[in-house]
Amino acid sequence: MDRLTEYVPGQIWILEYPVRFAGMDLYGRTTIIRLGNGELLVHDPCVVTENVKSQIDDLGVVRYIIVPGTYHHLYVADFQAVYPDAETFLCPGLETKRPDLKFDWMLGNKADNRWAGELEQVLIQGTRHITEVAFFHNPSGTLILVDLLENIGDDYHHEAGLLLKFYWKFIFRMWNNPKAAPEYQLGWGKKELVKAGLNKILSWDARRLILSHGENIEGDVNQVLRKAWQAVLSP
Repeated sequence: MDRLTEYVPGQIWILEYPVRFAGMDLYGRTTIIRLGNGELLVHDPCVVTENVKSQIDDLGVVRYIIVPGTYHHLYVADFQAVYPDAETFLCPGLETKRPDLKFDWMLGNKADNRWAGELEQVLIQGTRHITEVAFFHNPSGTLILVDLLENIGDDYHHEAGLLLKFYWKFIFRMWNNPKAAPEYQLGWGKKELVKAGLNKILSWDARRLILSHGENIEGDVNQVLRKAWQAVLSP
């Protein structure tokens, strides 16, 4: 569970970590990107064991901690304690939800100058219950999302508990059917604003998709996204 996996050779690594949410055992996924100058950007930070720290340090120096969504904040302070010199970028909304979290910058629609060109990003605005910033790694064509898509079903490589199966199969109809997180489905909010952000993501035409929850998508990314977001994208 605490082994980094090289996802894009020499550029992107991923690591899964356990999460207990609403009585269900889920897993999150940390993504580590090595920028062109060798610095590391850590997306959706996890708890850092000595083993994990050793693996990360072998990759380079952690400069940026990205907190990409309003439901992905549990281990930020732990990660900051291990890497106190890294700058933290926070998803809008977390400054009020987690006023105890220290941060340096807020994320937005425009990439920071230090990774612009390598990474693109968009803040999904107008949503009702949940907010996130989507990232796209240009060199590898990799899209990185946290809750805008979840992909759990028969090929899920973890043991899915009874409660998770019940909700995903019978309540949210998400088993073997990738969709946005239930918090989005409970109310998308101002759909035209949301739609603009989703269309920006689709314009990147990603080749692969790293997800926080469930199996990553390795092909036909836009086709999967359009189906998952049809409630917003349809006229």
